[in-house]
Amino acid sequence: MTESQKLKSGESCSPAKDKQDSCGCGDGAATGGGAAAAFTREIGAILGFALLAAAFTVHGFAYGFLNALTSHGADAKTGYSAVAVALFVLSIVSSYWYVAPKAFSSLKRLRPDMNLLMTVAVIGACILGEWFEGATVAWLFALALLLEKWSVGRARRAIEALLDLAPPTARYISPDGDVTEIAVADIPHGATVAVRPGERIPLDGIVTKGETSVNQAPITGESEPAFKSGGDEVFAGTINNEGAFEFRATKHADETMLARIIRLVEDAQGRRAETEKWIEKFARYYTPAVFGFAAAIAVIPPLLPFFAGGFADWFYRALVILVIACPCALVISTPVSIVAGLASAARRGVLIKGGVFLEIPARIKVIAFDKTGTLTKGSPEVVAIVPLNNHSAAELLSRGAALEARSEHPFGRAIVKRAGADGVGFTPAESLTSLPGRGAYGEVGGRNYWIGSHRLMHERGYESPDVCFKANELEASGNSVVAVGTNEHVCGIFGISDAARPEAASALKSLKRLGIEVLVMLTGDNERSAKAIAAKMGIDDVRAALLPEDKLRIVEELAEAGNVAMVGDGVNDAPALAAANLGIAMGVAGTDAAIETADIALMSDDLSKLPWLIAHSKRTLGVIKQNVAFALGVKAAFLLLALAGISTLWMAILADMGASLLVIGNGLRLLSSGKYK
Repeated sequence: MTESQKLKSGESCSPAKDKQDSCGCGDGAATGGGAAAAFTREIGAILGFALLAAAFTVHGFAYGFLNALTSHGADAKTGYSAVAVALFVLSIVSSYWYVAPKAFSSLKRLRPDMNLLMTVAVIGACILGEWFEGATVAWLFALALLLEKWSVGRARRAIEALLDLAPPTARYISPDGDVTEIAVADIPHGATVAVRPGERIPLDGIVTKGETSVNQAPITGESEPAFKSGGDEVFAGTINNEGAFEFRATKHADETMLARIIRLVEDAQGRRAETEKWIEKFARYYTPAVFGFAAAIAVIPPLLPFFAGGFADWFYRALVILVIACPCALVISTPVSIVAGLASAARRGVLIKGGVFLEIPARIKVIAFDKTGTLTKGSPEVVAIVPLNNHSAAELLSRGAALEARSEHPFGRAIVKRAGADGVGFTPAESLTSLPGRGAYGEVGGRNYWIGSHRLMHERGYESPDVCFKANELEASGNSVVAVGTNEHVCGIFGISDAARPEAASALKSLKRLGIEVLVMLTGDNERSAKAIAAKMGIDDVRAALLPEDKLRIVEELAEAGNVAMVGDGVNDAPALAAANLGIAMGVAGTDAAIETADIALMSDDLSKLPWLIAHSKRTLGVIKQNVAFALGVKAAFLLLALAGISTLWMAILADMGASLLVIGNGLRLLSSGKYK
C-alpha cells in the first residue's frame, strides 16, 4: 500500500494523530478514533440536547422557565419532578458516555485532566440538586469536544487535501503501443504515460513527446505555468494545461515528490512547537492546582465567620471555579494555529517540517545566503575567454571542457556548454582528481592540466603581473575567474557571470523591513565579483573565497551569536544548513536530498517566499499569543465573578465554550493568510 493510499484509508503516519495531550484535550473522535466513534459521539451530543430540552420543559412548566434558567440553590430545586430528574440524568449519561471513561482513567493515573475536572463539576451539581445546571454543563462540554474535533479536523483536512491532487489512474502506454488506463500504483518504473489537456499528471517523470505548459502551483506554489518539452521534468499532482504529451515515469507512486510532501507534512504535526510544549507543561500543573484551589474555596470560607454563605453556597462556587478554570480553550488554541499555519505554508510551496520550525523564522535576526543558485540564477555563462602564453581560445575551451566534462559545478557546466556552442571538441580528462573548493587536475592528451579558481592559481604560484591584472579586471566587472594551466604556466582564464535573480533585491529589502538585521553572502567566488553582486542586492556582509569548511565555520560562529538562518541549495551547503538555527533549502522541487537536508524547503526558485515565510511565522506566533492571552483573560474575569457568587455553572461553561470557539476561529484564519511584502 502506498503512502497516499495509507492516508486515504485512515492509517496515520503521524504520531500526533494518535496522541492525547496531558490535559485530555485530544479525544478519540478528534484524533483518529474512527468515523463510527465520531458519529456515535455526535449522536450522543444530539440525544443529550434533546433530553436536556425535554427535562427543562418539564421542569419549566412546573416551576417557571425564567426562574429555572436564572436561579440556583434550594429554591430552584422546588418542583423537580421524578420525570424531570430522570430526563436530566439520561441527558448527562448521553453527553458523558465517552467522557466518563477518560475521567476515570485520569483519576486512576493520578493525572487530573479537564475530563476529570468537568466530571467532578457535574457530579457536584447533581449532589447539590442542581440537575439542570449539571446536565447543561455535561452537554456543553460534549459540544465543546465536538467543536474541537471539527476545528482540528478542518486544519488537517487542509493538509490532507494534497491527497486528492494525484489522480487514481493513468494512461499507460505498453511497449506494443497499446494505451490502457490502470491504477497509478501499478505503473512500473520507466513506463511511458500519456497525459491529455486539462488532466492532472499522475507520476513524476521526464517528458519524451509533445509540448505543453503545466500549472505547478500544487508543488512549487508558483502562479505562472511552466513550459514543458522533451527532457523537462514533470511532477505528480500538477495540472497539464493545453497540450497533450507523453512522459517516462521516473518514480513509483509512493516515491513521487507529492508523496514525499504529504509524508513530510503529516510527520511535521508530530514535531510540536515550543509554545505548544510550554502550554502542555503549564496545563499539567495548572489542572491539579485548580482542583486544590476549588477544594479550598469549598471548605475554608464556610468555616470562617467573616465569610457570608453556608457550605452549599461555597461548594457551588467551587464547582463554578472548576468549570471556568477548564483549560480547553487554552490547550486547543496552539495546535489549531500550528496545524493551520503548516497547511497554509504547504499550499504555497513552503514545506515546514514541524511546528518548532514554524516558530523559529519569527525570531531570526541574521540570514546567511549561499550565492550561486540562491541569490543568483545558478546558470552562469562564460562571457570572456582570455588565452595566454600563445594558446588559442579554442585550445583553452577544449582543455577546460575536458577537465569539467563530468563536473556538477555550475561554472564547470558553463564551460562545457560554451565549448559545445562554439563547436569545440574535447575528450574527457583522465586520472581526474578533485580539489574541493578550489578546482581539479587531470590528464588531457597525455599532458597534466589543472583548472580552478583565482585562489588556486595564486596558491600554485602561476599568477604573473599580467595574469593578475587581467583577472582583477574581470573580477572588477562582477565576473568570476576560472583559470586553466599546466605545471609550467597559465594557459588562460575564463570570465564567468551568473546573473542575480530578478526578485532578489526586492526580497532582501522586504526581509530588512521585517526586522532581519544582517544579511550575509557566503561564496567561494573572489571578493571583487562577490561584492559587486552584493552591492546591487543590499547585502550587509560578504564572505568570499570560502571553502566548504569555511562556510560551516562562519555559520557556526553566527549561530553562537544569535538566531541565524542559512539559505542554500540543500545539497552542497548541507553542513552549513545543519549548523544554522534554521536551515532553508530553496528550489528543491525534484531534489530529494534537499528536502531531507533542511528544516524548511522552498519548492520553487523564488526568493520572495522568504519574506512571506518570516511574516507568516510572525503572524502565527501573534495569533497564538492572542489566543493564550484571551483564554487566560476570560478565565480570570469569570474567576472573579465566581468568587463573588455572580456566575453560574452553565454561564461558566458557556463562556469557556465561547472562548474556545473564538480561539479556534482566530487560529483557522491562518489557513487563508495572504501575501506579504
